[in-house]
Amino acid sequence: MNKETKEYILAHADDDVRTLALSKMPEAVDSAFALRQIESRQKALRKLPTWHSTEGIIWPKRLSMEQCSSEETAAYKSRLIQRIKEEADVFIDLTGGFGVDFASIARNFRHSIYVERDTDLCDIAKNNFPLLGVEGFRVWNESAETAIERLPESARNRTVVFLDPARRDGVGRKTVLIEDCTPNILALQHRLLTIAKAYVVKLSPMLDITAAIKAVEGVAEAHVVSGSGECKEVLLVVDGCKGEAAIHCCGLQFSQSQERQAQPEYATQLRAWLYEPDAAILKAGMTKSVALRFGVEKLSPISHLYTSDKIIESWPGKCFPISGMSGFNKKELRRMLQGITNADITVRGFPETTATLRKRLRLREGGPVHLFAATMADGRHILIKSLSE
Repeated sequence: MNKETKEYILAHADDDVRTLALSKMPEAVDSAFALRQIESRQKALRKLPTWHSTEGIIWPKRLSMEQCSSEETAAYKSRLIQRIKEEADVFIDLTGGFGVDFASIARNFRHSIYVERDTDLCDIAKNNFPLLGVEGFRVWNESAETAIERLPESARNRTVVFLDPARRDGVGRKTVLIEDCTPNILALQHRLLTIAKAYVVKLSPMLDITAAIKAVEGVAEAHVVSGSGECKEVLLVVDGCKGEAAIHCCGLQFSQSQERQAQPEYATQLRAWLYEPDAAILKAGMTKSVALRFGVEKLSPISHLYTSDKIIESWPGKCFPISGMSGFNKKELRRMLQGITNADITVRGFPETTATLRKRLRLREGGPVHLFAATMADGRHILIKSLSE
């Protein structure tokens, strides 16, 4: 980056990128690079606030920016690895990318190695990490497979490995299955446990957790990380464990055997409060266990909504005061929806989509009313109304 390009980026840091792209730039300015820096830094404001406020950060191409972790999810991984590392003092990120996870996790270790096959990303890492206070790191510009072969088995008890396989195929299409990602964890898993005390792998939030635990040998823990009502990441902690994996989500711990054996109470009628579980609970498949954990009644085996007489402040999800309920005959619906023109609608275990039901009820989006369409344990289809204060 020459002086003119740097000055241009600083002068136009908060300007509209589309307008800048149409304007004439000084001849010495690297226009493509400058526009990329301005655009990426603006996008980082919420996702990477510390990086955004750090002077001198160089930003990557758009795809790397889109795929990188947020500071929030990187901090989760850092806390997780700090807990499991015990005496390990070496950290290796085999899929470095933009380096958000590496920069957060490496602070927990005396020695750290950033591995990345993309030369540009390696150069960016060398520039950015010192600015963020990361010390004692090495950069290896090579593939994960090659890096693994460089690591001696004598380092096993001192090393923790992290991988975030690329979830795109050779032509850029998104992939979900573990074996379709790069690197293929299934092909490397036995070698990984010969050179690491444990490894943590980040998988697609679309992947079935039960299938993932079966496919990867020695999973000790599975973590479902959510934010803003969405499932963001699925993490597996692999240490060669022969027992049952612990499922972590929303600060809670469950097991799949607990879920299979759980027998929650099913509501015969609605109580004062309705509960919607966090996306992580749904993704983890702990819909029965959570009912027992918090002492609420589940509406039915297929409707993952819950009810109780008193509000449970610690509920992992959203709580709604119930202000009305009806069946789906025209008279009941007309009475409950009288005067309502707008409503948010949620469908849980109900034979219609949200869009179809909205059209049927002739309601626009938004407003203070939230409607839930669900199925009770006796098979009744009901509509629940909640009014926000």
